[in-house]
Amino acid sequence: MVMRTEGTDKWVRGYVGATAVVDSRDALLFWEPSLPVPRYAFPQADVRTDLLRPSAAGPKTDFSFYGPHGPVSQWYDVVAGDRVVEHAAWVRDDPAISDRIVLTWEPGVLDRWLEEEEEVFAHPRDPHKRVEALASSRHVRVSLGGTVVADSHSPVLLFETDLPTRYYLPREDVRLDLLVSTSNTSVCPYKGFAEEYWSLPGVEDGDNVAWSYAAPFPAVARVKDRIAFYNEVVDITVDGVPHERPVSVFSAKANRPAT
Repeated sequence: MVMRTEGTDKWVRGYVGATAVVDSRDALLFWEPSLPVPRYAFPQADVRTDLLRPSAAGPKTDFSFYGPHGPVSQWYDVVAGDRVVEHAAWVRDDPAISDRIVLTWEPGVLDRWLEEEEEVFAHPRDPHKRVEALASSRHVRVSLGGTVVADSHSPVLLFETDLPTRYYLPREDVRLDLLVSTSNTSVCPYKGFAEEYWSLPGVEDGDNVAWSYAAPFPAVARVKDRIAFYNEVVDITVDGVPHERPVSVFSAKANRPAT
C-alpha cells in the first residue's frame, strides 16, 4: 500500500522542557498504510538537528503504537541539556517522506506539542475526522464471557470517523461490582484524558475493557463520567438486536492503551 501525505497550514512545535526540538510551518501529515491516525514529517531545516544524534542503541525493535510502522533508515536520540531521549526521532525509508524527520508523540517522551497555540495530545488531529456525542434513549446491553456488565436506556452515542460507535453509559447502569479498577490511563487528541479504566477478571480480553473521561474536551462534554466498552471485545445488543464485534485498529490488543 502507498503512504498518503497531505500538507497543512498549521504551525507545529514540539518541546523537550523549554527547548523547541522542532518548529515548523511546513509540516507534512502522513498516514502509515497500517495505521489510520496521522503523523507529522518535518523538513530537516525545521528540526534542531544539533540536538539529534544517531541512536547508540541501534534500531528499536519492540512494537509501539507511537513508533514507525515500516522500515527506518535512521534512528535518532534527542539530547537536550542533561536529558537524553532514546529513539525519539527517525527517518522513514519511504520515498514519500524519506527527506524528512519524524518525532515521536509517545507520552512522556517529548513534553509538549503545539498546533498554533493549542496543546495537542497523542497524535496530530486528523483534518478528515469528526467526533460527535449524541444523547439517546436506545436500549444498550453489554456482556462479556456470558456475563451482563451493563444495561442502559440512556446512553450517549459517540460517533468518531473510522471507529465503531461507542456507547457511553451512566455509571449506575454498569455493574461496577463485577469490574476491577486498574491503573491504566490513555489520551485522545479529540476527547481528552481517560484516567479511569476497569477490567473484567477471569475472562479472555477482559483487561482494561472499559474506561471513563472525568473532564472530556468540550466537543464531547456529554460523555463526562460515563463508562464505555471496547465494542471490539465485548458483546453489545442495541434495542434487542445483537451487533457483531467490529474490526478496528483497537481489535489488536497491542493497539489498545496500556500503562
